[in-house]
Formats: sequence, structure tokens, C-alpha cells
Amino acid sequence: MRRREKFVLASAVLSLGLLLVQYIGLEWRYWGLGVFVLVTYLVSAWALADDLQPHEWLTILPFPALYAGSVSLFYFLLPGALVTRVLILGLFGGGMYGLFLTNNIFSVAKGRTIQLLYAAHAVGLFFSLFTSMLTTNAIFSLRLPFYWNALLVGLVHFPLIMMGLWSIKLEPFISSKILNFTILLTLILVELVTLFSWIPLPAWHVALLVMGVLYIGLGVLQSQLRERLFQNTANEYSLVAIFLGVIFLILFPWK
Repeated sequence: MRRREKFVLASAVLSLGLLLVQYIGLEWRYWGLGVFVLVTYLVSAWALADDLQPHEWLTILPFPALYAGSVSLFYFLLPGALVTRVLILGLFGGGMYGLFLTNNIFSVAKGRTIQLLYAAHAVGLFFSLFTSMLTTNAIFSLRLPFYWNALLVGLVHFPLIMMGLWSIKLEPFISSKILNFTILLTLILVELVTLFSWIPLPAWHVALLVMGVLYIGLGVLQSQLRERLFQNTANEYSLVAIFLGVIFLILFPWK
């Protein structure tokens, strides 16, 4: 079976799995979600097996699984309208196929530069932000204690950040610099989420603010890894940070 055929088949199977998870009883639904994430991880390993290296089990394969988990959590919160659910299923399948293509580029591009790698970085960043937004929204919608919010957000964002940073160099290992940068940005997000847990903000507002900080953090750290963190780049991200701060002040409920 050719690689693209495997990607199409895997995307279709996982879309069917997302649909089936919704028919699990409420008391078992989160267990079903966990099984679906694990199945996504294994199906992704099969789809990408041709060029998969040992370290990529930690740097590439978690990405589709996290994406599947985030969409599943969001799917639970949707109204029961058939059109809405069918639309989300279609978008999920298309997104999963795009992720397989992106991860395949990361896998085959190691040790050399290919033109599609630049597009893959852009797509990877989009899906990282999208996954962050959906997951954070779902976590805060559950109205958990602050320590659970911080723990869950940290567990989700750590592999997202590590993949986003590792994809810049595509080294055959996870360097100490990438690991340190990942821990640093994850801790910043965890502290931010802990703060937001004490402020009565709507879940979507929190999700968008966390996504904005993730965008700034990944952008700065990726530029640093590329050795292209010039003054203009720093100024651009500083402006984004200021804009994000203004939005936070506008949304702040205790003005």
C-alpha cells in the first residue's frame, strides 16, 4: 500500500472512531476517549512506519494523538445537530490527513532541507495552536480545581511544545536545549493557567489567551533555534504580547 493511501485509510478509520466514541455512555466516555487517543497513536505509527525512527515515537507520533484527543473533547461539548457533527467529522478527517502529510515531511526531511519543510512548519504551528485552544477550552469547561487545570494543560502542552521545537532542527535526538526550552515554556503556561483558574473568565477567553502565549513562546524559541532572533523579530513578538495584554485587560472581569 502506498503512503498516501495509508494516510487516507488511517484518517477514515480514525474519523469513524471519533464517531463511535460519542455513543459510549457518559460514565465510560472519558475511558473511551483515552482508548481513542491510544488507538490514534498506534494507527499513526502504522501510517508513518516507513521512515519512523525511535526518537520520533516521542517527537512526531504524540501530535496526531493530541489532536484527536482535543477534537474528541470539543466534540462532547457540541449540540446534537447532525449537520454540525458531520461537519466536524469531515474537518477532523481532513485535518488528520494534513497532519500525517506534515509529520511525514518531518520524518523524511531529517539531515537535509526540502522546500515543503517550510510549509510543514507553518501547518505544524497551526495545528499546535488549534490543539491548544480546543484542549484548554475543554479543560476549563469542566470547572476543575486549579491544580487539575495546571496539570492537564501542562501534560498536553509539553509534547506539543517539544514537537514544535524539535521540528526546527530535526536532529536524531532530543537535545538538552530543546528539553530546557520545552520545560520553560510549559512552566510559563502552567503558571498562567493557575492564575486564570482564580479569575472568572469564560473558558473560550482563557483558551485564546493561552493560545496567544503559546504562539509568542514558540515563535521566539523557534527563532532562537534558527539563530534568527533579530531585533525586528523580537519587536514583532513584543507587539503581539502587548496586544495580548490589552485584550486581557479588556476581558478582565474586576475592572
